[in-house]
Amino acid sequence: MKVFGFLLMMSFISTSLTAQNFEGEIIYQNSYQSKMAGVTDEKFTSLMGTEQDFFIKGANYKSVINGTLAQWQLYDPRENKLYTKMANSDSAIWDDAATNPDSVISFIMNKAVIKILGYTCDELILTCKSGTQKYYFNTKLVVDPTKYVMHKYGNWYEYVLNSKSVPLKMQVDNAQFVMTSVAVEIKPLKLDNGIFQLPPGVQTVKSPY
Repeated sequence: MKVFGFLLMMSFISTSLTAQNFEGEIIYQNSYQSKMAGVTDEKFTSLMGTEQDFFIKGANYKSVINGTLAQWQLYDPRENKLYTKMANSDSAIWDDAATNPDSVISFIMNKAVIKILGYTCDELILTCKSGTQKYYFNTKLVVDPTKYVMHKYGNWYEYVLNSKSVPLKMQVDNAQFVMTSVAVEIKPLKLDNGIFQLPPGVQTVKSPY
């Protein structure tokens, strides 16, 4: 009985450690192929940024982008709002994350298709109204989908529901561009909650779309 109790305890500890949500920073390298007449791949990539620093803690996440147009994006789970800051506006535009102009038609899961930073990744392919979204992930980098039940925008909940993990590679193919984003560094960190607050004095305005 003592041996059984010990094994049960070790199993519980192992399961708890395995299920611990990822907290920290992931750095992605981004590239774009433009489908818009008169906009080159280089111009699109410059506008939207070649590097993205993604921070996640519980239901909170934030991206800082080095684009000449795109600057940062912040999700506030308390208000279920997604804020986006562009260089051509003094205000951060927010969208209601419960709304989604896109929708997922079907999905396919393929196991162990690529290795990224030492992690063997499964592939999730979402066929959407807007085009195709491919995600590559490893289930050791856990995300709790119950924290994003109301985050429909961008098909984010559909992704986390099926992967339960942070993505290590993303490829989005729509009418305007093909975006490829690949993790180049993973940093497990204890993050300060202040990272996920709007900058002091920033003005916000609802997205017109």
